[in-house]
Amino acid sequence: MTRAFNRKLVFRTQGALLLIEAFFMAIATLVSFFYDDADQSAFIVSTVLTFLGGVLGLLLGRYAPKQVGEREGYVIVALVWVIFSIFGLLPYYLSGQIQTITDAWFETMSGFTTTGATVIRDIEGMTHAALFWRALTQWLGGLGIIVLCVALLPMFGLGGMQLYAAEVTGVNYEKLSPRIADTAKLLWAVYIFLTITETACLWLCDMSVFDALCHSMTTIATGGFSTKNTSLMLSGPAVQYVVAVFTFLSGLNFALIILFLRGKPQRLLQDEETKWYARAVGIIGVAMTVGLAVYHGVQNEIWTGSAKDVLAHIEESFRIGFFTTVNSITSTGFAAADYMTWTPLLWVTVFFMFITGGSSGSTAGGMKWVRILVFAKSGFAEFQRRIHPNAIIPIKLNGRPLSHDTINNVMAFMVFYVLIILLTVLVFCGCGIDFDESIGAAVSAIGNVGLGIGQYGPSGTYADFPTFGKWWMTLVMMTGRLEIFTVLLLFTKALWKK
Repeated sequence: MTRAFNRKLVFRTQGALLLIEAFFMAIATLVSFFYDDADQSAFIVSTVLTFLGGVLGLLLGRYAPKQVGEREGYVIVALVWVIFSIFGLLPYYLSGQIQTITDAWFETMSGFTTTGATVIRDIEGMTHAALFWRALTQWLGGLGIIVLCVALLPMFGLGGMQLYAAEVTGVNYEKLSPRIADTAKLLWAVYIFLTITETACLWLCDMSVFDALCHSMTTIATGGFSTKNTSLMLSGPAVQYVVAVFTFLSGLNFALIILFLRGKPQRLLQDEETKWYARAVGIIGVAMTVGLAVYHGVQNEIWTGSAKDVLAHIEESFRIGFFTTVNSITSTGFAAADYMTWTPLLWVTVFFMFITGGSSGSTAGGMKWVRILVFAKSGFAEFQRRIHPNAIIPIKLNGRPLSHDTINNVMAFMVFYVLIILLTVLVFCGCGIDFDESIGAAVSAIGNVGLGIGQYGPSGTYADFPTFGKWWMTLVMMTGRLEIFTVLLLFTKALWKK
């Protein structure tokens, strides 16, 4: 017998989540008053409307049973990104800084999903409050709105195990405490610690406190929203090194970082996914360094210059090479240079890095290295079976055999990932976008990267992207952020018949 869907619980949970969004929007409102911005009234109205939306949700969900089932969990997790974006676009639209609902929706969804694609041509022309809210949307979406809220939902008498399971990305997730709320609190403690630490480091590198905080929030969230029109292209070497280091850390599994800080470094250092992720950054970073050193060295005749010029060129190639590598692999999307001006071999390499992603349990998008690892091991095992047909060859991760369900989950995910990219390319081509730029935008959306190729690369925006294409792209952003299955399951009969 099918259990009735608990609508009241969904209303109540969404109401609680909106109150949390209203709290953070109020912080952005205070920023508006601090800098005496012209959008104070827009932020006040937006905060009040968001608060009232939360109160309405709680009233509609009165006396709802507290237990969250799987159906309710998937609906809440998928719906929260939509609801948050609907209310989150209000400051942009009401202040007139973004002229259309479509563009305001695009910018907000790009923020909460940490995609980082933007429709704003003059970022530096926006108010401090709008820039802060823009960064804050990525910071809230980075570790996951739900992971934050699971830590706070007990205040409203709600549980969160199903929400946490539906939100946390990767092949599996790890509880760091018997109580799921305590696990969420630990994750957010590390998240806040990294944000504060990077802010201090950037401030020491002569970046203003405001810019340092905004860039730190979007770095740790692997989002890539900058307060500058040129991203970090004009920033000093020290800033670029700091951002690169913290971007790399944000691509690690946060649960393993916590275990590392708890005195169990082997869990992080011996983790297979971490090794693959670190090796990929190292190997590709070296290749990019060599490529840039040779390409620009020959192009600008640097190798015939003085030893000082050669050393400076090598350092710059190393810095830009590794910065671009780690920002591409983790789907962060900051730019230290416009890779579209490089030789095709290099920018195509950057494009392929968009697909990979960081570690499971990180804030990064993409496929995640654990899935690439399982896929590679499965392929190798198949070769071994061809040679030894009667052999039993288990596929192991960190020394433990993986179940067939886990392997099938990985294979299905990768198939759907590719199919969504192909479908999205067809949609974008149908909107009149060039084929190569359609591929770049599709991979960027599903991987929550933000950067694309062609006119949608580091020096461009999505301002002129077709209207239907923008709405489709936001749907793909959300699907990628929720790891595909959370969205697709909502359209299956099996879930609703449980």
